[in-house]
Amino acid sequence: MRYTGPDYKRSRRLGFSTLETGQELKKRSYGPGQHGNDRKKKPSEYGKQLVEKQKLAQMYGVNERQFRRLFVIARASEEVTGIAFFRILESRLDNLVYRMGFARTRRAARQLVNHGHITVNGQKVDIPSFLCKVGDKIAVKEGHELKVVSESLASKPASVGYVQVDADKRVGTFLRVPERKELPADINEAQIIEYYNRIM
Repeated sequence: MRYTGPDYKRSRRLGFSTLETGQELKKRSYGPGQHGNDRKKKPSEYGKQLVEKQKLAQMYGVNERQFRRLFVIARASEEVTGIAFFRILESRLDNLVYRMGFARTRRAARQLVNHGHITVNGQKVDIPSFLCKVGDKIAVKEGHELKVVSESLASKPASVGYVQVDADKRVGTFLRVPERKELPADINEAQIIEYYNRIM
């Protein structure tokens, strides 16, 4: 089941900024709850692997069934599994809508897609998990003047090198697959691979 609670609480529990801004951990870097500052027990190796998996899954907002399916696809590819996994997650439509700055969070990006506000190569796509290909053009549907999109673009979100965006036309292009150095540095994908190798 996908987590639907507060982003800040989720990030504090994992000790990781799932919004990639670090804002969630600025005031309280310890876990939530009355005893959040007292949880000092050293995790097992399995526990470390599980946390890495949860960090990545919750950052991208992917439930366990989808996450495992994407891992299987990555493992079957000719690329290094960890890099392939990241690239597949980055190619999800909801993630690219977020990366292009049409939404401030991936959760908001999923809502835009779900509600039919996004097109891929001119065709409406309302499936957030839709996997885009390099060269695809992703746009806010014409005639949909959405406040959430305007506010997000006005905030001048940080851009990534593998997408190109025309903010005036509200259209972006998925230029290329990302390099590992462009992806979250504080995720240990080797731990995630070990986790799935253990349970699958």
